Amino acid sequence: MGRFSAMGEDEQIKRLLKLISLNDDQSAYKQLFVLLYHRLKQFAYSILKSNEEAEELVSDVFVRIWDKRAQLISVESPRLYLYTITKNLAFTRISRQRKQINITSEEWFVQLDSIYFDPEQLVITEEILRQIRKAVNDLPPRCKLIFKLIKEDGLKYKEVAELLQLSIKTVEAQMAIALRRIGKCMHFEIKSTPFQVSSKKS
Repeated sequence: MGRFSAMGEDEQIKRLLKLISLNDDQSAYKQLFVLLYHRLKQFAYSILKSNEEAEELVSDVFVRIWDKRAQLISVESPRLYLYTITKNLAFTRISRQRKQINITSEEWFVQLDSIYFDPEQLVITEEILRQIRKAVNDLPPRCKLIFKLIKEDGLKYKEVAELLQLSIKTVEAQMAIALRRIGKCMHFEIKSTPFQVSSKKS
């Protein structure tokens, strides 16, 4: 996901939350659900490792959003807010099951929908595309989680740091590892193609 599209989606999320908060707008609520359900479900699944529980949990997230809709207008980082609710509800569910929480982000099971750029805009072969996907899937668990949250889910570096309770330096270092490994797959094949990776640190 590029910086422009992520920023555009951030504005869309803010607009929908504002409509929900100020107008009790059920149409905006449904739009928000459609926009974020799949990604929040994947995020919940990475912690719970159960599709059924992830689906139930995301339903609970949206119930929570509606119940607290009057407060949504004051949310500064809506994407972080939604992912934090999801994480907290997942940890609460785990604590009820296990009586204690003993799970770190390194144990989360991460699924990626796609590579983070549009392959049609790059002169790459199907084999190189396969190598890139393999490079992403072979990343260490925490590294892959950070990569997904930033490049696929559209969170900023500082939001991921807060969500995972890591330092920004750690997030930067993990992203550097991910991009370096992917870059090895692409270096020679697309050296003549403009290719910039946005860090979205702001």
